[in-house]
Amino acid sequence: MAIEQYWGTGRRKTSVARVRIIPGGEGGILVNKKPIEEYFDRSDHVQAARRPIEHVERTGEFAVHVNVRGGGNTGQAGAISHGLARALVKADESLKPPLKKGGFLTRDPRMVERKKYGQKGARARFQFSKR
Repeated sequence: MAIEQYWGTGRRKTSVARVRIIPGGEGGILVNKKPIEEYFDRSDHVQAARRPIEHVERTGEFAVHVNVRGGGNTGQAGAISHGLARALVKADESLKPPLKKGGFLTRDPRMVERKKYGQKGARARFQFSKR
């Protein structure tokens, strides 16, 4: 007997999250086999990751399992949010308009700008000395 489950891939900065939601689950979110509160040390990251499911008011209806890698905590929280929104749309197509309006289905295109040669950083220059 196959378990009904839906997958969504989320990306943010250099982080990639594979999100699996199972309808009728216990309602918890596991990130890399740990509870979300244990995985993220800051509460704003936990809130950011949970935002799509709270936005559509389906908090206790799904068990959420996430594999996330790459980047830092903020990027990973954003990737989880993006992947969770995509998985929710696969589970129930009627959730697409509110999630799209909330901006959860749009991948954040901002990336770190590369360091240029002959410079200190992406935009920062070495100090100029006239004499």
